[in-house]
Amino acid sequence: MPNQKEPLSLSGPPRLIAWELTQACNLRCIHCRASATEERPADELSEEEARGFVETLPGLGRPILILTGGEPLMRRDVFDLACQATGLGLRVVLATNGTLIDSGIASKIVSSGIKRVSVSLDGPDSASHDNFRGVTGAFDNAIKGIEELKKAGVEFQINTTITKRNNRMIGPMSSLALQLGAKALHIFLLVPTGRGKDLSEDAISAQEYEDALNEFYDLSRRTDLEMKATCAPHYYRIVRQRKKEEHGDVSGVNEHRQGFSAMTRGCLGGTGFCFVSYRGDVCPCGYLPLVAGNIRKSSLKDIWYNASLFNDLRELKKLKGKCGRCEYRLVCGGCRARAYNQSGDYLAEEPLCIYQPGERHS
Repeated sequence: MPNQKEPLSLSGPPRLIAWELTQACNLRCIHCRASATEERPADELSEEEARGFVETLPGLGRPILILTGGEPLMRRDVFDLACQATGLGLRVVLATNGTLIDSGIASKIVSSGIKRVSVSLDGPDSASHDNFRGVTGAFDNAIKGIEELKKAGVEFQINTTITKRNNRMIGPMSSLALQLGAKALHIFLLVPTGRGKDLSEDAISAQEYEDALNEFYDLSRRTDLEMKATCAPHYYRIVRQRKKEEHGDVSGVNEHRQGFSAMTRGCLGGTGFCFVSYRGDVCPCGYLPLVAGNIRKSSLKDIWYNASLFNDLRELKKLKGKCGRCEYRLVCGGCRARAYNQSGDYLAEEPLCIYQPGERHS
């Protein structure tokens, strides 16, 4: 049974806001959540709307603002918006495929106050990465972009989406991240949405999921890299299980983890994280395509605190199936996007979890 001291509701301001500045992208990634194209959509937020949105964000407790896409560098006012946000006291990071970064772009990243850049690499070499990205030369150009970031003194991390195609490459990706001088390696477990729906057969199995996260934990114990798993809430259970096996308790799990490397909980959708689309739709995350509201009609603060969708996701007692019974539900919660894509119910149990509640106690 869940701990009786466990909070019944997860409330508070968002820690992270991912803002899809544009749906446009220069690559054709086969796993793209946004189904991005080269053209900027006509209903994209205008510069005036975008600036107005940024002005409202300090009222939400100064979350980390992730500028993403598509490819955010294809929006010409990206650095104006970043500069505005940093001027308001927000920590701003940029999520990019890296291929458009040259010395001029790297300089603008520095001057705009962006604190970290994440570069997506889905394989340790051209053959593996370019196959994902749909454009020959994507890997080489991303590496060139990383070199420009290093010259400019910009902190960067590597993001990797895990599928059957690269499930055995987590070790080599860790080595590459170290070789490049990255601050962190974040892995993302595929949620088949957008173009990624066609990759459902590439999604790893529940056992492969468990094995990959255990491998990731082992790697994290042997490296100075910040290692974080996203769209992989089971990892937060696994960390506690492994810590207990090694030390007899789970003390220290959350120690010395702040900012970008904070050890929080599994699924943050609607509890510590939200996603704002290029046209202002507000969703729990980019992989759960349910709209809680739109910033053209309501403030993000109003949507965050009052939307029934978000409030549902904060009520642990509403989780169904074994997620609702699990003693790790506070730290894991299951992937709500994966549950929705599998069953049509965002409160259903996580479909790719082999753990049975009560097998090992926290």
